[in-house]
Formats: sequence, structure tokens, C-alpha cells
Amino acid sequence: MRGGALSAGLGAGAAWMLFLGLLGSDLRSYAWWSLIAGALGWAAALVLAKQGDRGVAAGVALSVGVAWSAAACAVAVRWGTTGDWPLW
Repeated sequence: MRGGALSAGLGAGAAWMLFLGLLGSDLRSYAWWSLIAGALGWAAALVLAKQGDRGVAAGVALSVGVAWSAAACAVAVRWGTTGDWPLW
């Protein structure tokens, strides 16, 4: 795995998650957009890994993991402060 391929995957994955996350107008829609974008990103990473571009696939998967962690933290903080589950 080369560093350039990993960096390309990180950049592409981060841009994908950012742009689709920005479609959300509130926490609920941001979390759902992040979940959908991450699932599609992981599907793309699986295809890339099968085609032999493991560096880019790993970068995309890392970006998705970080973005999902940020969304989960935001949901947990809202849930903890208000006592109301924000995704329903």
C-alpha cells in the first residue's frame, strides 16, 4: 500500500462525507445523510479493494469511520443533554 493512494482515498472519502453531510439541515438529517453516505462509501471501498486498489480503499474506509464517529458523538451529546433521541 502506497502513501499516495492512502492520501487520495482519505481526501476523496473526507470530501464525500463532508458534501453529503452538508445536505442535512439539522442533527437528525445530518446523522441520516452521514449514515447513508458512509454505507455507500464502504461499498465503494469494497469494490476498490476487490479491484486491487487497497490503499485508496483503506483511505475511504478511514474517512468514513472518522465521519461516523463525529456523527455518533453529536447524536450522543444531544441525547445526553436533552434526554430525547434525535434520530426519530
